Amino acid sequence: MKNFTAGAYINQGYYKAFVPEGINRTWTIDDMEVIRLLSLADRQLGRLDMYSEYVNIELYISMHIAKEATQSSRIEGTQTKVEEAFMQEEDIPPEHRNDWQEVQNYIKAMNTAVRQLNQIPFSTRLIRKMHEVMMQGVRGEQKLPGEFRSSQNWIGGATLNDAVFVPPPHAYISDLMGDMEKFANDEQNPMPDLLKIAFIHSQFETIHPFLDGNGRVGRLMITLYLVGRGILKQPILYLSDFFESHRQLYYDNLMRVRTHNDICQWFRFFLSGIIETAKQGIRTFDGIMQLQKTMDTRLKPLGNRASDAYKVINVLYTRPIVNAEMVAQIIDKSNVSAYKLIADLEKSGILHEITGGQRGRVYLFKEYLDLF
Repeated sequence: MKNFTAGAYINQGYYKAFVPEGINRTWTIDDMEVIRLLSLADRQLGRLDMYSEYVNIELYISMHIAKEATQSSRIEGTQTKVEEAFMQEEDIPPEHRNDWQEVQNYIKAMNTAVRQLNQIPFSTRLIRKMHEVMMQGVRGEQKLPGEFRSSQNWIGGATLNDAVFVPPPHAYISDLMGDMEKFANDEQNPMPDLLKIAFIHSQFETIHPFLDGNGRVGRLMITLYLVGRGILKQPILYLSDFFESHRQLYYDNLMRVRTHNDICQWFRFFLSGIIETAKQGIRTFDGIMQLQKTMDTRLKPLGNRASDAYKVINVLYTRPIVNAEMVAQIIDKSNVSAYKLIADLEKSGILHEITGGQRGRVYLFKEYLDLF
């Protein structure tokens, strides 16, 4: 990208901090490999978005968000599994509840932000609101939820002296975030949307405006931007799985932007993630449609109980874990009827008991979960 300079280190006494250049200006892309990958990424995103027209996406969004929440949080060190995201807090071992709560906050932050996109544009205001929701009641609660930091932070290392990267001092944050917001919404200097959000993500992670939660907020912003710009009708594409699978490359490519002014290598990595993730999303939706086609055959032996089974399965698409009490509520019948239906669904291979106990048994829609 012509004339791109990431920024410069400034002396802060006993350490140096990196202050990025503003990005809200006209850019020229002359890397043919970036342009080729951009074309492929746009094509795959269009194919993925097509499912919004033919599939009841609303049923499956909660699974996409739960997977994103667990993967994005895993990059930060949490250990919650995607199926645990749907469990009640009392069913989570006490030593894992902080991790579980962080995942719940991520899910809540995404749902809140998607709803607010109708009233609030992609902006620092929306970003701060996401951060506020994400940091409530968890380990970062004392680190100014929803507020930009007022002190120096760093990435890697035990102190500022041995840090891998030191973001800009807090006095620069307001101007840098304002510049980033203008760039995100600038219609006068057009840039392809996928490159724009790639650029925004890199800039945000360099600014690192919060004391904690920057990685999770930065990754969540990608999906929000795609929905806000109308590239996706629903939030069904998340890059955290790709970033987690290529974690060191993710960090190295972001760092290379700062050390070598090489934004195009970051673009190539980011677009490769879009392509791979969109293809996986397409495979997932194809798998869901194939799974749905098998249900008539598998439930036919249930006779009159098949209608109750369909009620349960439709709920399982949004929440793939149930117990007998939940099933009784779904079908509006007694616990005895619920247990009989669960036995039928186990026999059909649809439900799998996962606790191994005699009491408080929990059942998983494993085939469906495996698609994600």
